[in-house]
Amino acid sequence: MSGRARVRLVRWIPPAAVAAVAFGAVRAAMLPGLGFWDTGELQTVAPIMGTAHPTGYPTYVVLGWIANLLLSPFGEPAFRMNLFAGLCVALAAGISVDLVRALTRSTALGVMAGLGLALTEVVWAIGTQAEAHALHLAFLAILVRMLIAWEDRVSASRGAPTERERDDHSASADRLLVATAAVFGLSMGNHSLTLLLAPAIGMFVLAVDPRIVRRPRLVGACATALAVTVVAIFLELPLRGGPFRAPLVYGRPETWDGFWYVVLGEQFQDKVSGPLSDIGPKLAELVARAVSGFGPLAILLPLGFIVAAFRRPTYAILSGLAMFITCAFATSYTNGDIDRYYLGPTFIAWTWVALLAGEVASVFRPSRPGNDARGGRPAADPIVAAVLAVALLAPTALAIPDRLATVDRSTDVTARAWVERALARMDRDAVVVSWWSYSTPLWYAQHVEGRRPDIAIIDDRTRLDEGLGELTDVIDALLPSRPVYVIRIEPDEIAQLERDYVLEPVDGPSAAFLTRVVRRVPGA
Repeated sequence: MSGRARVRLVRWIPPAAVAAVAFGAVRAAMLPGLGFWDTGELQTVAPIMGTAHPTGYPTYVVLGWIANLLLSPFGEPAFRMNLFAGLCVALAAGISVDLVRALTRSTALGVMAGLGLALTEVVWAIGTQAEAHALHLAFLAILVRMLIAWEDRVSASRGAPTERERDDHSASADRLLVATAAVFGLSMGNHSLTLLLAPAIGMFVLAVDPRIVRRPRLVGACATALAVTVVAIFLELPLRGGPFRAPLVYGRPETWDGFWYVVLGEQFQDKVSGPLSDIGPKLAELVARAVSGFGPLAILLPLGFIVAAFRRPTYAILSGLAMFITCAFATSYTNGDIDRYYLGPTFIAWTWVALLAGEVASVFRPSRPGNDARGGRPAADPIVAAVLAVALLAPTALAIPDRLATVDRSTDVTARAWVERALARMDRDAVVVSWWSYSTPLWYAQHVEGRRPDIAIIDDRTRLDEGLGELTDVIDALLPSRPVYVIRIEPDEIAQLERDYVLEPVDGPSAAFLTRVVRRVPGA
């Protein structure tokens, strides 16, 4: 092994070690198998390469399908998808080490940021179950690291002593930017939150290299890489919804209107309130989240951004705009639990903490020629940086027992136990008119495990796509010929069922649980 290769190998030891610790943490708290809600859906569509709810998540589905194959020795497909989420969090933590090291020239602070990120409650929790947001976090870390590497190569090309070296660095930077555009496209195929990063990335690129607007070939190459990647990955939806139809397809992505309905998430477009309304309560929410996630370190976040603005202004543009836009959107989104929308801001916040610590540590190291490639500013003193890293990790370390207790799903077999009971109690050729949370684990049992193909699972989405009508229309049409079961959650629907039908509880006291419809009440 050459000396350069040995140095590169050694450089990756700290990121790899942090990634291993991060994976160990999420593995200790990981859901052991099947889950409800979106978890059950993603555990189903990835192994069979189906299509998920809007925006379809084709990148997650394709990469999840590959992960399911590669992880085949490690349990059932549901657990493999949980492992995939854990690996994504571990990857994000490891890349954070290298990113912060590039920003601060301190490995100790990189380790601090990587461990801090992985052990923040919202990140830790997202790695314990199948989640597209875990992959989004990994893509975010990759994108930011690639952009900082591109900036460094642009700087190297400007400072190169010979024309040949300048050309080499410039060509390398161009290739990296084109590759970054392709990764951005893949990230778009995983989650539409990626689109919120576009203004920040655009401003960052212009700040680093304003002359790029006069390089149409490079801009065109980046646009082409982005477009080709997006088209290629989103083709998964019409292909698996049409000529190569998957066992489970959400909506009708094989049609023009159906494709855009899924990709644009039209059913969720009314879930965003005015981002500039209720500023006070939204700021209070953000402060509460910062304190909950970072404890006493929350007070350091604005200082970290200020340091970034002075010492790494281009990174301040990138991270500051991304933080602002993502938080503005997240505080305005009203569809269910949106803690996971703050994964990106959490990642950025840890880099700000590291930049602040690096600035403090640099005070203790006298400046000397060549000490810093950026204007002669002294690099962080390694001993002081290590001490600061330990001190800044202390609140996280002290919070580990409570956070583990909160995120721990290692004994949660609720979904698996429910599926086993439900399948055992439903008659042959039964129809179950279900709702999302219970539909997804039933889909898993049927499409991934191949169990009870005789059962028809009619979700609200199924009723809409197949034009089956209202809840009572489905029941009345099927009740004369097949056993019909219902699982509903809305109080008005439960009341209607109890008024119009004779019901037989199967798994609970009301139609909020698996319940058999015996017959219609005469005259109802």
